[in-house]
Amino acid sequence: MGKTKYGTRYPDELRARAVRMVLDHEREYASRSAAVLSISQKVACSGDSLRIWVKQYETDTGQRDDVTSVERNCIKELERENRQPRQANKILKRHLLTLHKRSVSYENLGS
Repeated sequence: MGKTKYGTRYPDELRARAVRMVLDHEREYASRSAAVLSISQKVACSGDSLRIWVKQYETDTGQRDDVTSVERNCIKELERENRQPRQANKILKRHLLTLHKRSVSYENLGS
């Protein structure tokens, strides 16, 4: 488990095993929340992390309506691609404004 700036990064194998355990054994518990809590303690992760992993697994397999991991990654990539031209436009606008201010000040000097 590596640390990231957002917290602990759990190995994919651990995530998959924990999700499988919840789905296989949730009938043995009073509720899914109870299953998640119990299994999260057994695999040494937080209950919230495991709940999110189960929800994402169900989304990715079509059992739940939401944005899949593939779609989420595609959206992130498109947002990144859009950010680059916006930043370039911002820089160009600033540069154009600077040039305009200089030309106005030179015109005033010549008057």
